[in-house]
Amino acid sequence: MSTKNLIFDLDGTLWDSRATIINIWNKVLGKHQLIKKELKPEDMNQYMGLLAHDIIKDIIPGISDLQAQELLSEIVAEENKVLRIQGGILYEGVENTLRSLSNTHSLFIVSNCQKGYIESFLEYYQFNDLFVDFESHGRTQKPKSENIHLLMERNHLSIENSLYIGDTQTDYNAAISNNLPFVFCTYGFGKLTESEYQPSISKLSELTLYLS
Repeated sequence: MSTKNLIFDLDGTLWDSRATIINIWNKVLGKHQLIKKELKPEDMNQYMGLLAHDIIKDIIPGISDLQAQELLSEIVAEENKVLRIQGGILYEGVENTLRSLSNTHSLFIVSNCQKGYIESFLEYYQFNDLFVDFESHGRTQKPKSENIHLLMERNHLSIENSLYIGDTQTDYNAAISNNLPFVFCTYGFGKLTESEYQPSISKLSELTLYLS
């Protein structure tokens, strides 16, 4: 691929924050007596990459939109504060790969997370200087496909030399809707309906095999 611009998903692609955020969800939901037993990190696997509002509505069936929003405001504020201090777990080779790629490519992030989440990731690992720009659902209230379009438009990126890297069917669909090539991270949280999809990578450093 002749690619200059690399747009990354975050959860399941660059890091795993489950161990940090699950404690926050348990703390807030437990305080409001909304869960009978504590959630485990693996309980979040099915939700990674989805919108937080949809996650909480699934975990607590029947909860009102208003109560869901109030809980999310509390959870989001705590997550953004704690993640800046504790961070998450970077996948194998992520830091070295990003630092190397930033010398030859322009790096971006588009995620379905809340406002402040990407910022916490960048601040904790001191990656701010590696990325040109980022966008999230929390800032725009738009789906990932539209946020990719917004970021590309804002930074004057062309389809011909851009690429999206992610780990879920949602990521794939968002890339395809923008006519972008897509690289699937098999080490993340999701699966694709096309089980033998290529190009795919088992660690981020393998991304360089598809770049020129």
